[in-house]
Amino acid sequence: MLSRVADSLYWLDRYMERTDAMVRVLRTNYVLSFDDNLNSLSSWRQLLNIFGYLPEEKLQEYEKDTPATMRFLITDITNPNSMRSIIGRARENARGAQDHITKEVWEQVNQVYHQVNDPSMEKRLEDETLKVIDQLTEYITLYYGVTVSTMPRGNGWYLMNTGKFIERCLLTIDIARQHLGVIEYKLDETRDILYWRNLLLSLSGYELHLKTYRTRNHDWNVVDQVLFNPDFTRSVRYSLQKIKGYLGKIVEYNNPEGKELLWNQFGRMMSRIEYADMEQVQEEKLEEFLRHTRSDMVNFHQLLGKSFFSYH
Repeated sequence: MLSRVADSLYWLDRYMERTDAMVRVLRTNYVLSFDDNLNSLSSWRQLLNIFGYLPEEKLQEYEKDTPATMRFLITDITNPNSMRSIIGRARENARGAQDHITKEVWEQVNQVYHQVNDPSMEKRLEDETLKVIDQLTEYITLYYGVTVSTMPRGNGWYLMNTGKFIERCLLTIDIARQHLGVIEYKLDETRDILYWRNLLLSLSGYELHLKTYRTRNHDWNVVDQVLFNPDFTRSVRYSLQKIKGYLGKIVEYNNPEGKELLWNQFGRMMSRIEYADMEQVQEEKLEEFLRHTRSDMVNFHQLLGKSFFSYH
């Protein structure tokens, strides 16, 4: 497989995963913004910090204006991380790797693209916001279903999923950091589970949390779920476990130069999560632990690119 094709497959699923995360956090924030008891716990600022590149004065302007925020995050092409921009790049990557994806995957990427670029999208966002978000959620879910059910389990599949779980890991850390930053990472207080509802719903982990964690130490329970829970599909540990499996297949298929360096870097990052516990996180300080983990993942992504995609 040509390196440019491998690059396209890798980034296709990274962009689709980013779109999926954006739709989820948009829906969560939008719905919770109508709950008077939770208004003080949710803010568009956190989403704008993740999916926008705005100076402080613009942040202050957008965070109080829901329709403007929706337009900026979904349809505004001047925002390189808007859904419209991301889906456009996903479609270009799908086009570049069209011989290596199924017709159904291409059609589903196209469907999402045309939905986001519909001329009536901005008007519909104002008139039927939740309906539009739910339709986008459905299209992204269909993309994942079609990909799982039609893609052959070969080199392309492993590259796509490696990109998907690298993106998921980074987004989980970014979303958690935004919520934790609001309280300056101070977890010695006993906060009600409702405080963490926005974060957990944004990661599709609220129901699992209620079923899994029985103690009332919600603050550290949430951190445990986000970082270490092996059964939570958006935890850092789960994402790393999936990357490990797909990376093994990619290396087996391609046998790249420098594979030992790649495995060593990934192994150090994996061990740091796999063998860490809450005591270690508290000693290192949670903010630093998350920052370090994110930095490790970015460095691993760059080394992966040099090994497989001819990045310089």
